[in-house]
Amino acid sequence: MSTMIDSDQHLVEYRDLWSDHADPGLGDDALRFVDDAVGNTWLRWREHEIGLADVQAPRATTDIGERHQRARRGEPPAQHYDDLLPRDHWDPAARAETVRTMGFDQAIMFPNYGLLWERTLSTSLPALTGNMRAWNRWCVEARVEGRGALHPVGHVTLRDLDWLDAELAALSAGDIRVAMVAPGLVDGKPPSHPDLDRAWSSFVAHGITPVFHVADQIRPFDDAWYHDRAEAFVPVLDSVFLYTAAALACTDLIVHGVLDRHPDLRLGIVELSAVWVPMFLMMLDGGVDFTTRLNGFAPAPLELRPSEYFRRQVRVSSFAYELPARLARQLGGDDLLMACSDYPHSEGTATPLDDYAAGRFAVSPDTAPALFADNAAFLLHQD
Repeated sequence: MSTMIDSDQHLVEYRDLWSDHADPGLGDDALRFVDDAVGNTWLRWREHEIGLADVQAPRATTDIGERHQRARRGEPPAQHYDDLLPRDHWDPAARAETVRTMGFDQAIMFPNYGLLWERTLSTSLPALTGNMRAWNRWCVEARVEGRGALHPVGHVTLRDLDWLDAELAALSAGDIRVAMVAPGLVDGKPPSHPDLDRAWSSFVAHGITPVFHVADQIRPFDDAWYHDRAEAFVPVLDSVFLYTAAALACTDLIVHGVLDRHPDLRLGIVELSAVWVPMFLMMLDGGVDFTTRLNGFAPAPLELRPSEYFRRQVRVSSFAYELPARLARQLGGDDLLMACSDYPHSEGTATPLDDYAAGRFAVSPDTAPALFADNAAFLLHQD
């Protein structure tokens, strides 16, 4: 049987991670956890209160909302954050055991709080890259401590290409094979802009796969659309249009020739749903065909159909409730989708194999080896 790989889990950053691993010059710009007067723990940067430090558990989303509202009212927590945090949330060796208990051999590990701060820190590029570098250094340590079961995910930006190349080199030297990057404009430039072509060359040269993952990054819509209450943990548009930024970025990279010029570039899309992919591929081909006829020219010369680049170079995580077996039928094969648990997040599960095996469209590692192994291995360059 192939190596079983969970394409989406999360490691929780310990209290002093950023200050312990940052360059000395980062100083007070290092992210930190701060306890308020009544004992609630908050992630802070400078004067910004980024979010409540909270312990999540699968299928316990309502509990998170209640704790957030309690903290916003100035009430103390029922239990202190440090006392409540399970060891396998932050300790790589303990997580490796959990991964195997869940039925997987390996798991791709995204940050936890790293999903909350990129947009806030984008006002200061040195602070942004400095905190990313601190996380990346810990990734290399966690890779070793995980004893082959964990694949921590680097965190990078395309806003400084010299920094990016150096960071990818350091990650590659530590056997890190995937890195999270925002699927959005880069200082006003689309990902396919010629000035950014060097970035995609760097990913290929260092054998690292850029991955799009749900996070508070540059938004796909104008800020005026986001008028939730100030204390909202996640804006409703981010949930309804979960996949939009990734679909935009993939469209731009495909139709303007980046994947054609870089056939060895691989892309991951994780925790951004998969139900949109069949319709997207139809619209991608149809839209390019129509506008090429209407305008009298193609956006860029392509050797393949636009959807073929997606199929060749992109892999997408699919939750069990999305019925990946049915999606595979719509896609004409199982060469795109990856299994995921999102453990230990509240929208995730601690029993992924049981979840995939339930219901009319049940799948298992025996019936869908690409879903549970091969497609994630492709992102990790294990093929």
